[in-house]
Amino acid sequence: MKLTKQGYTLGGVSLLDVAREFDSPVYVYDADQIVANYHELKNAFKGLDVHLKYACKALTNINVLKLLRKEGAGLDTVSIEEAMIGLRAGYEPSEILFTPNSIGFSEIKEAVELGLVINIDELSTLERFGNEFGNKVPCCIRLNPHIMAGGNSHISVGHIDSKFGISIYQVPHIKRIVDSYGIRVNGLHMHTGSDILDAEVFLRGAKLLYEAARSFDNLEFMDFGSGFKVKYREGDVTTDVNDIGAQIVESFKTFCAEYGKDLQLWFEPGKYLVSNAGYLLADVNVVKQTTSTVFAGVNSGQNHLLRPMMYDAYHNILNISNPAGTERIYSVVGYICESDTFGYDRKLNEVRVGDILAICNAGAYGFSMSSNYNSRLRPAEVMIYKGKSHLIRKRENLDYLLENQVEIDLS
Repeated sequence: MKLTKQGYTLGGVSLLDVAREFDSPVYVYDADQIVANYHELKNAFKGLDVHLKYACKALTNINVLKLLRKEGAGLDTVSIEEAMIGLRAGYEPSEILFTPNSIGFSEIKEAVELGLVINIDELSTLERFGNEFGNKVPCCIRLNPHIMAGGNSHISVGHIDSKFGISIYQVPHIKRIVDSYGIRVNGLHMHTGSDILDAEVFLRGAKLLYEAARSFDNLEFMDFGSGFKVKYREGDVTTDVNDIGAQIVESFKTFCAEYGKDLQLWFEPGKYLVSNAGYLLADVNVVKQTTSTVFAGVNSGQNHLLRPMMYDAYHNILNISNPAGTERIYSVVGYICESDTFGYDRKLNEVRVGDILAICNAGAYGFSMSSNYNSRLRPAEVMIYKGKSHLIRKRENLDYLLENQVEIDLS
């Protein structure tokens, strides 16, 4: 986003014009920023056969998937529905990694029938997979390295109490199952969490995967997950992907030499690719002063952007209608019948009823975690592509809310 003489623009398009054309609230995504993020990360691992599998749970709009496919990305999916959207977007089944947890085996079978790359994170499922498919269908194994990453239990998924993955200490048990059923293990996977700053976290996990790899002779790839930290506010420390890249490249080359063949290195970036490319625009409905606080109440809420309430996440907020106004202190709140606060005590250029506020870094886990709570409608989505704004999802209406409800005769 840039502040010009004409106001705030995204990809050369006025954000106020977007709000006027498509109404608010509205999600807006900058396609150029998504593409730039993809190539920045890919270039950090030069010298290796690197495959970036976009973790599409961050933002599943089919146009975002098509955009990243055009750049060469694969997909990381966690549900059969995400995988089907990926297929609809044009991905080959072999480009889609299927990494679910706590699902029924019927969904695993459906993924196999679709030809997806199967990633298994539970011993009994692995045993059933072997019994069902033997050596006919390869699979990847998700290991839990027992590493706390990100410093937050909500976003750290590789610690000892996590539901994700098979314990690194259970590799001998995995090996017995694999040998008993002749399962072809073609990859090893780990994902420790989000907001990782230190290359040491990846290197520690990588070392454990390298050791586990000695138990499997026919690996084709190793997947280090993702978790690169993005910037949410001024002064935030972010992941130095070039530093991590240089260290991972060196360690992976050493491992491949010892293993006896060059493997593919996979990562699953989600937030890193789309977070800073997205903005949620919302109208100011009321400016309400109490004895202690001035509230700016907008026509959106936790139904559209859950992260501040669920994760206590910080999102920068800008008044794009009054960029030269005097700064004042506001708490920006939503219209849901909950304490849905986007930000406490924020310095904003003076806010007036009818102004448009832009909530930044809303590209990841924004629309994809939205809901119809309070029977509110989900907003439209717009992509700025090649200097033009394109509607990529229509705003919902009341018919959408009632479409699947079945009225019965209560007389």
